[in-house]
Amino acid sequence: MDSSNLAAARVRQFLETEPVIWLSSTRADGAPHLVPTWFVWDGEAIVIMSKPGATKVRNLRADPRAMLALGDADDDFDVGLLEARAEVLAAPAAGLPAGFEAKYAERIRALDLTPAQFARTYAQVIRLVPVRALAWHGRTTPRSVLSAARRVAATRAASLAEPRRGRLDRLGEPVARGLDGWRPGLLGQGLAT
Repeated sequence: MDSSNLAAARVRQFLETEPVIWLSSTRADGAPHLVPTWFVWDGEAIVIMSKPGATKVRNLRADPRAMLALGDADDDFDVGLLEARAEVLAAPAAGLPAGFEAKYAERIRALDLTPAQFARTYAQVIRLVPVRALAWHGRTTPRSVLSAARRVAATRAASLAEPRRGRLDRLGEPVARGLDGWRPGLLGQGLAT
């Protein structure tokens, strides 16, 4: 992944701070399979732990192409997207990957598991090597990618915040465009004002 471009820089920040990544793989019948999962970023790959018989494991063994999403869309629909290639490791995990226990210790305890029990249950290691970071700024297109990059560099922000022009901007530009001719009956009561 070329870390010199803006999309990759934003995704790298998401990889270092987000607690969950959304993993999309393809089932044998061609249908998409989408799941949230815990992960750690080791500087080269996204490392996840899975139950060995999980659907995502079968999917990625058959077709290693994956799509990943990071971040919380919130008001600006600013998220990180990655295309990745999966490596499903043959040997079960001997323990948790570096950084995994520190990142999820409290959550593992909340499941009433020890780190060793978690590692035995989720023994399948999947490494997802990023191929390409995709730019996605769903609400609007930055007026200038260069000025947006300067703002990100100056503030170390993961999101490219821009002024909102109106109520529909808060929904995201693609959604707002689709509301032309919208009829309240299509979605129940419609939008509250």
